[in-house]
Amino acid sequence: MKRIFAGTVLLIASSAAFAEAPGGPDCGWGNMLFEGQTGGGPHFLASTTNGTSGNKTFGMTSGTNGCSTGGTLTYGGDSMASAAEIMDEFSEDVARGHGDALNAVAVMIGVEQQDRTTFSQVMHENFTTIFPNEDVTAEQALTAVNTVMKSDPRLAKYAV
Repeated sequence: MKRIFAGTVLLIASSAAFAEAPGGPDCGWGNMLFEGQTGGGPHFLASTTNGTSGNKTFGMTSGTNGCSTGGTLTYGGDSMASAAEIMDEFSEDVARGHGDALNAVAVMIGVEQQDRTTFSQVMHENFTTIFPNEDVTAEQALTAVNTVMKSDPRLAKYAV
């Protein structure tokens, strides 16, 4: 359950970013060779061409092949687990001030071992900020966790 929770939190957090594919949407020889084609086959072949020749990596470092590193990376996939199931366990742990889900979030955020007790305590003290009502989404809760960490001098170094 810990792995599912941590994975879901990561996926939810990363899906909040609006961005583009690595190197840009037109990056690589595969995109050039199969330009204008649609469907799984051409996409697979373009991806294979780009991956096996290393031309996207070269293009990103040299600014050639239609590539750039100016955009923000994206992930357009779906979450592997229901955020509602995970949020229940996380909210219960925050209410108690300890638990596996709370610890998993601390690890995912990068809170060092020596600061995890502080993290748990601060999250517990700010339960109503993180979960102001029953309808809080995972994204809203994680945003609130980040805001709470920014306002705490001991945890601010972990906030984004």
